Amino acid sequence: MPLHEDYVATLPVGKLGIIALESCQQMGQKIDQYLVDWRNKRVHEAHTPTVLLDGYQRDSYLVETKCPRFGSGEAKGIIRQSVRGDDLYILVDVTNYNLTYSVCGQLSHMSPDDHFQDLKRIIAAAGGKAHRITVIMPYLYESRQDKRSSRESLDCAVALQELTNMGVESIITFDAHNPSVQNAIPLKTFESVPPTYQFVKALLRSAPDLIADPAHLMVISPDEGAMGRAVYLANSLGVDVGMFYKRRDYTTIVDGRNPIVAHEFLGANVEGKDVVIIDDMISSGDSMIHTAKELKERKANRVFVCSTFGLFTNGLAKFDEAYEKGWITKVITTNLIYQPAELLAKPYYETADMSKYIALLIDALNHDGSISEYLNPAERIQNLLHKHGKR
Repeated sequence: MPLHEDYVATLPVGKLGIIALESCQQMGQKIDQYLVDWRNKRVHEAHTPTVLLDGYQRDSYLVETKCPRFGSGEAKGIIRQSVRGDDLYILVDVTNYNLTYSVCGQLSHMSPDDHFQDLKRIIAAAGGKAHRITVIMPYLYESRQDKRSSRESLDCAVALQELTNMGVESIITFDAHNPSVQNAIPLKTFESVPPTYQFVKALLRSAPDLIADPAHLMVISPDEGAMGRAVYLANSLGVDVGMFYKRRDYTTIVDGRNPIVAHEFLGANVEGKDVVIIDDMISSGDSMIHTAKELKERKANRVFVCSTFGLFTNGLAKFDEAYEKGWITKVITTNLIYQPAELLAKPYYETADMSKYIALLIDALNHDGSISEYLNPAERIQNLLHKHGKR
């Protein structure tokens, strides 16, 4: 566990406070426990007045909040303790559809819009009394509506501007669909953190016999949009990269998108190699499964699917079938968003835990430290490969 001796000699920006909205409470509790353990050890080993500031060492950094609803479905945000002068970190999972509320006696599942409104309610409840507010939103709200191709709303840009206008200083997200959306708030901090290191850890855990060299492994991008992620992972592992591109029928729209006519492959021969398909999200899963099937038809060995956000909007039946047919070996997604119990029970599923990573970011930022080493995990990936004898 990192002690971060540099932090012993620095003053925190403010008293640390973590607000985990109801959508993100399980993740918030894990992060809180890491911070409690680290700071207890830091105080115990440092014996300096700097880290003995009031409130630095606590049993919990979680701030109690609530967003109760009226019978009409309207709500309000409540913070049940003082946050004056606090360095606040608010965690929200806008994709958590498991939460429900009542509207005029009818049960309604919370949508991303509902979660975003609750986030704004809690920011408003702080009343400008916090020293600094950082929003940690793993899945960036409306991130797929990031650009305009006709007379369309720019929802993601508007949402970012709303948050910063309410006093949010920094926004941290993970693997943003299009990081250039940060241009909407050029004078504020926007960080899109890659989970590449956690993917490599999960891969080596689930397949200890994985050989990371060009003769045995290849990284595949399922479309042109994921090519940057695939190139980064492939370069980190020292292997080749390939890409499928989608031929779409732009004359029709099905479920809000143009249907895919065919997948075309660009890259070296995959015969006999393990392959890793990487993308930012699994929505319906059609692209991932089709890509895995195409790779198996090209005589690839094992197929590992890595995705930051496992939405599985059409359920898991297609993945069950793909696993039974041998098209996929493992599906790895992070715990940054809600994971149903059904998914966790699948024999082909593996979680890439991000709670320690977020705790490291919060700890560093609270001490006004650099987070560049966490945003670029290339060195840590190499150390991990050496540790497992893959170099």
